[in-house]
Amino acid sequence: MSNPSPPAPASSGSHLGLTLLALLVTGVGAWMFTQTPAPIRNGNLAGSAPPPALTGFRSDAWMLPNEPELGFVEIPAGPFLMGGIPTTDPGAFENERWSATLPRGTLTLPAYYLSRYEVTTAQYAAFVADTGYEAAADTLAGPGDHPVTHVSWPDALAYADWLTVKLAADPNTPEVLRQRLEAGWRVSLPTEAQWEKAARGSDGRVYPWGADADRTRANFQGQTTVPVGSYRCDDCPYGLADMSGNVWEWTRSPYQPYPFTVDDDSDSLRDDALWVMRGGSFTDPERNIRTGTRGGGDPGARRPFMGFRVALSGP
Repeated sequence: MSNPSPPAPASSGSHLGLTLLALLVTGVGAWMFTQTPAPIRNGNLAGSAPPPALTGFRSDAWMLPNEPELGFVEIPAGPFLMGGIPTTDPGAFENERWSATLPRGTLTLPAYYLSRYEVTTAQYAAFVADTGYEAAADTLAGPGDHPVTHVSWPDALAYADWLTVKLAADPNTPEVLRQRLEAGWRVSLPTEAQWEKAARGSDGRVYPWGADADRTRANFQGQTTVPVGSYRCDDCPYGLADMSGNVWEWTRSPYQPYPFTVDDDSDSLRDDALWVMRGGSFTDPERNIRTGTRGGGDPGARRPFMGFRVALSGP
């Protein structure tokens, strides 16, 4: 039997003028089209009251985690295995094959940082309050310690750009982050390769914790998001949380066939571009929360199962 197609990209629905939610069925992959909610103007709220305190997060530091590096975790330089095929991972989709001759590819990445948690509603609200950025009606409706949802690809990049400026300007920014920023590093979305290395480590594991799906390690096949970091995963590489489940996470890589090369990536927003999403969500079956599963989305799509985390990396 042929392998089913991967989760299909989400679209803003601008070309169809309708909403069609398509689900995976046996042997068939279907597109998922969703209309983009109209944004609302929040006004310039800079200087407004600080957000309420949340345990484990700093109200004096844009609601980032109360950790020495504000939740940024270093992913060391080195190689990792990217991609896969059903003979090495029964759940692998065809778009994970590295090439016609290779099931997987070995990539060597320089060191970078990835946020321990998905960006929360409270963190995104701090950005909106400081800038007056337009947010979709549902974006700030969730609990403060849950991952922010209903965010488009440009929304996520705008938050990352803002956080770069804030960290660079604040005298209380941790020294290790300050040094990187002074050297030209920036906060952005991770590339698809950065995301996958952080999720699976250097040993090519199927899930961040190992070979088998585990409902005690991730939020999937559920009804809603949960607070970031709700699931302990001591076996996960680098101590990152929710790399499987909770929400699909935007990356800054365009959706295109492997093999992956950073030269193919672009930060320019093109009308017809699709951008890779990773990790699966609370709505997904175990196959879709694997470290190798590749989804994609229209840049304008905003859905209740789509969010992001940020990276700090060099030029």
